[in-house]
Amino acid sequence: MNKIFKNAAADIPASIVVFLVALPLCLGVAVASDAMPLSGLIAGIAGGIVTGLFSKSNLSVSGPAAGLTAIVATSLQQLPSYEIFLLSVILAGILQIVLGYLKAGIIGDFIPNAVIKGMLAAIGIILILKQIPHFLGYDKDPEGDESFLQPDKKNTFTEIIDAFQHLSGGAIIIGMIALAILFIYETQWLKKRMISKILPGPLSVVVLGIFLNEFFKIYAPSLGVKNDQLVTIPIFHSSNEFIHHLPFPDWKGLLNTKMWTIALTIAVVASLESLLSIEAVDKLDPEKRLTPTNHELKAQGLGNIVSGLFGGLPVTSVIVRSSANVHAGAKSKMSTVIHGILLLVSMLFFPEVLNQIPLSALAAILIYTGYKLAKVALFREMYHKGWDQFLPFAITIVAIIMSDLLKGIAVGLLTGLFYVTRSNFKSAVFILKDEHRYLIRFRKEVSFLNKSYVKTNIEKIPDHAAVLIDATKSDFIDKDIIEEIDAFIVNASLRGIRVYIKKSQGRGKTFFNDITNNVIQ
Repeated sequence: MNKIFKNAAADIPASIVVFLVALPLCLGVAVASDAMPLSGLIAGIAGGIVTGLFSKSNLSVSGPAAGLTAIVATSLQQLPSYEIFLLSVILAGILQIVLGYLKAGIIGDFIPNAVIKGMLAAIGIILILKQIPHFLGYDKDPEGDESFLQPDKKNTFTEIIDAFQHLSGGAIIIGMIALAILFIYETQWLKKRMISKILPGPLSVVVLGIFLNEFFKIYAPSLGVKNDQLVTIPIFHSSNEFIHHLPFPDWKGLLNTKMWTIALTIAVVASLESLLSIEAVDKLDPEKRLTPTNHELKAQGLGNIVSGLFGGLPVTSVIVRSSANVHAGAKSKMSTVIHGILLLVSMLFFPEVLNQIPLSALAAILIYTGYKLAKVALFREMYHKGWDQFLPFAITIVAIIMSDLLKGIAVGLLTGLFYVTRSNFKSAVFILKDEHRYLIRFRKEVSFLNKSYVKTNIEKIPDHAAVLIDATKSDFIDKDIIEEIDAFIVNASLRGIRVYIKKSQGRGKTFFNDITNNVIQ
């Protein structure tokens, strides 16, 4: 018991912050997915409590993910009912558990650091861009939408332009004051005060937002925030009414072949998003703890099974909530679990209070979270690491902003692969000229990509030159390269070129044909 609560002083305030970040996102993801808001809250509860308890990640927070909204919306159109869709969520969870036992979690280890950091920065920028309309009081696009192309047929930038044409004075005042408070909370002066530990910045922002709006309603009605600019969660007057509204899986849908295809799609995409998020969160962790990814897939699977059984959307590890958890000072997964409990308790017992929260106050919290993820210092750090790190980082950011998370990561991976290939290409073959003496040294692994470079350079070697071929540092040389060198050796004598081959005494194999007696040990 002592072990569970030893980090309570840090984890409880952090859980409140995560709760306030997760609440609008759970509702927004559900709306963006064309599902009922309740399904998003259930997914948030399942991701927080179930996945949180079984996960071995100390800081990751799971819930309904924006990256799955398009898949969910399309699936609901293809299936006869939402109840059959819930079967696909349950089966996806079972498949994730299987993937965990098959050790598929290793996939996350192949993502370059530059791409992971690009993903974090991109999510931060997207948060800022997507929350600007809500900050200004324009709430046409759901809170949880992170895609460039929006459900309302607009995009991230046109939505901002429209927002400036529909300004809400009260929402802007609340948002501005909220953002200022969050930055004040980051000052060293306030960090040393007890109030910052008792009353987290985001909680004070929400409380102040509610009071300001009530003040506006009484003393400045024109500034009062409208009902559609407030949080909207369903109100249940009894536990029986709540249970009555829960959708449950329709097991007859097991005969629907489309449902099985959707389950596989959700399992693969949710697993990839979770692994990417876990990789990113581990890098944000101040204590640099590592999460066992195979076990994480099993925990995500359990979360999806429970979410589907009780009518919720698919869950994944979500970088926005996780990063908010890290920046709020969480120490263990207790923060994640408590945030799930807070979602459940608030939905059952305090929905009227939550429905008084202005969305612009929550937008300020998310904008501040985005700022923490995409600080200028990160861009400066990546730039100083060189173009081979900065370009994959920058291209990943642009690709994610202009499409979505998985497509952006794919583009970033291809960019990173290009630079890895380019680096290996340049270092695999080294050719040095000193008057009429040439050194051709093969290093590491020499692939067919080096064929043109080798062929072009050996053709430039003049008659009567001396050439030393050194392959003692190479572990592999492609047969195309070997054939080019062998052909050069055969024809060298016709041009008066003396060829020397350096061999290692410890090497058990020889790459090139030894038709000369010029061997250097």
